[in-house]
Amino acid sequence: MKLQRFMPRLQHISSIFLTVVFILVCTPTSFAGPASGQDPRPRIVAFGDSLTAGLGVSADESYPAQLQQRLDALRYHYRVINAGVSGDTTAGGLRRVPWVLNSKPDIVILELGGNDGLRGLSLDQTRSNLDQILQRLQQAGVKVVLAGMKLPPNYGNEYTADFETLYQALAKQYRLPLIPFFLEGVAASATLNQADGIHPTKEGYTIIAEQVLKTLCPLLDQQTGKP
Repeated sequence: MKLQRFMPRLQHISSIFLTVVFILVCTPTSFAGPASGQDPRPRIVAFGDSLTAGLGVSADESYPAQLQQRLDALRYHYRVINAGVSGDTTAGGLRRVPWVLNSKPDIVILELGGNDGLRGLSLDQTRSNLDQILQRLQQAGVKVVLAGMKLPPNYGNEYTADFETLYQALAKQYRLPLIPFFLEGVAASATLNQADGIHPTKEGYTIIAEQVLKTLCPLLDQQTGKP
């Protein structure tokens, strides 16, 4: 009888606990840095999936963290925020746009779609999601750098070709700086990827950060009026 009396309370406590766990697991986290009120630098948000989050490496080895280090060394006064969420698809990214805009970014580096492709999702839906993300970012006055992706050949010639050209078409449509292939020089390298063959090592992310920097710097120079 006593156990029955406490069951509703136990169920209530369990419900609260599960809700808290869900929030902690599912809420995106930013790259560690000063509180927004204390850092007046304009912001670059790295918006993506596990390749942006830096799955499998320490926080300071992810590409956004290494990009911050390179920008600091080159005296570009921007703060890089890591908005990568492991496992995210373009649909998940679309739902997170308000959170990204809440960071008040000047520039967003958009790296999404790889998980869509690996799951064989509809390319029409992937494009529609990216379309909406880009529209919302541009409507908010945010500059966007688009990171292109490619798929392994075992997904079929037509699907892989259409997947790759999807990014080229979006970059042309929205007049965006395009990184043709985010993992250029890193994909399929046993020494630059972790044991899963998908996620880069620290050294792999170093190469990615340099590639992002090459596309990003002209935009930063344009923003600051630097010759």
